[in-house]
Amino acid sequence: MDQKLFKYADLLVRAGGNVQPGQPVVISSDVADAGFARLVSECAYNAGASEVVIDWTDELSARMKYLRASDEVFDMFPPWRTDRFKYYDDRNAVYLHILSSDPDLLQGVEPGRIKRATKVMREGTKAHRAVTMTNERRWSLAAVPSPKWAAKVFPELAEKEAVEKLWGLIFKGARADGENPVKDWEAHRNNFLKRVDYLNETQFSALKFKNSLGTDLYLPLIEKHIWVGGGAVGRDGVPFFPNMPTEEIFTMPARIGAEGRVVASLPLSYQGSLIEGFWFEFKNGRVTDFGAEKNADSLKLIVDMDEGSRFLGEVALISNNSPIAQMKTLFYETLFDENASCHLALGKAYPYNLAGGCDMTERELAEAGANDSLLHVDFMFGTEDMSIIGIEPSGTEKAVMEKGEFCI
Repeated sequence: MDQKLFKYADLLVRAGGNVQPGQPVVISSDVADAGFARLVSECAYNAGASEVVIDWTDELSARMKYLRASDEVFDMFPPWRTDRFKYYDDRNAVYLHILSSDPDLLQGVEPGRIKRATKVMREGTKAHRAVTMTNERRWSLAAVPSPKWAAKVFPELAEKEAVEKLWGLIFKGARADGENPVKDWEAHRNNFLKRVDYLNETQFSALKFKNSLGTDLYLPLIEKHIWVGGGAVGRDGVPFFPNMPTEEIFTMPARIGAEGRVVASLPLSYQGSLIEGFWFEFKNGRVTDFGAEKNADSLKLIVDMDEGSRFLGEVALISNNSPIAQMKTLFYETLFDENASCHLALGKAYPYNLAGGCDMTERELAEAGANDSLLHVDFMFGTEDMSIIGIEPSGTEKAVMEKGEFCI
């Protein structure tokens, strides 16, 4: 296991964030994952990092704060936290995030507190998120199994066995189980190129989605959109992988124009709550109605965060034959579940999905038709019988996906 962990940590550093000599690295990690975080730190120094800083969190303390802190603290975001991000952004830091949260962490917490804390945090980190969402600073997410998470995925197993089994799926899904994972990810990137090039050359004006769950959606794409898949390229020309794993090809929908109904195909773990059996109705691009069988209050937190959280910022296409889809496992973690299914995102669009978008002001992006929000929340709606029709600017229709598999 030690050698596997080292390869995984090294993969996060060298392929995920692609740390270059002389760059500082900021690692965010729960204290429960200290061992792996220190291993990532070692690998970052091996790659030539000038400094490695670990931003420790503690999800149990966070839950206690939500339950017991004075009410006014949920409307506060200390200026030093904003300044800290700016300090490392100005030094061209790479940000590596280790995820291992309990999907049910915030069950029983008053939803209003979560919404207020999320809103002020997003406002306080707006400048930082701007430089990561435009690829001015490289970043990457990777997962580590916590006992609570493993028990949620495999409730029938003893804790140790559940953690070991989840580790195995993480290694496989993140392509970290081969002899040379870094080279494997280079090959993985190349496998996306043909399909990405086709979609960018075709420039569909809209996509139509339909399946037996009840999804029936017409989705216009922004003019001069750019499809991205197999990783990203920083503004400095250095390639990296924001998500490990990644199986998606994604682009920017037009803010105005989505019409129809979308039914989620997998639960969504959001802020410590698991939202199940949910759906959205769209009219002229905006969510006009929604519902959920479980944790509808948490769904309401998303759509009511701000005006932009009722509009779409991303559409991603994923085949049913992706390695994660073939695992037939519900991970209760968006980083993995989104790579098993076509998905959409409510909230902010990525500027690099629009030609010239990274050089546009917020106003110019809005005028071009991009959505803006404090949030960007992915949710899954792909199924084995999903059909996707692409509509060319001329009106010609072409099949993009049939029965959950690409036709292009």
